[in-house]
Amino acid sequence: MLLTEILQLTQTVTDTSIVKVHRNSELFMKIDPYGIGMTVIGYVIVFIALLLLYIVFYNLTKLLTSNLKRLMRKEGHTIDKEHSFEISGEVNAAIAAALFLYYNELHDQENTVLTINRVSRAYSPWSSKIYSLRQYPR
Repeated sequence: MLLTEILQLTQTVTDTSIVKVHRNSELFMKIDPYGIGMTVIGYVIVFIALLLLYIVFYNLTKLLTSNLKRLMRKEGHTIDKEHSFEISGEVNAAIAAALFLYYNELHDQENTVLTINRVSRAYSPWSSKIYSLRQYPR
């Protein structure tokens, strides 16, 4: 019964896109009235994206290490197969601390006290309000 309704709806779709979108939403409402299918599709897409990101980040160090080994071989260095280019956590922490301190030193220490000095100026008719055009001259 549902399949025949779906076939009728798809066959009666007119040429305009607005009607087509409306028909598609009606069709989807008939297929999935409670939205469970759409929820499952959304979860599956999110978890697939997270899985792909995990795979990319997991293999990124291997790719960078192989690229580094290839560059070192081009320069004529010999590399053992057991040689590891991994950096320990302590070294990473020391590098991060050094970068943090370096970038903090680049920023000037500014005094945040603001003062407003009133400056007395000599009279100048150029900016006087009495010479401004407030009324239409006749």
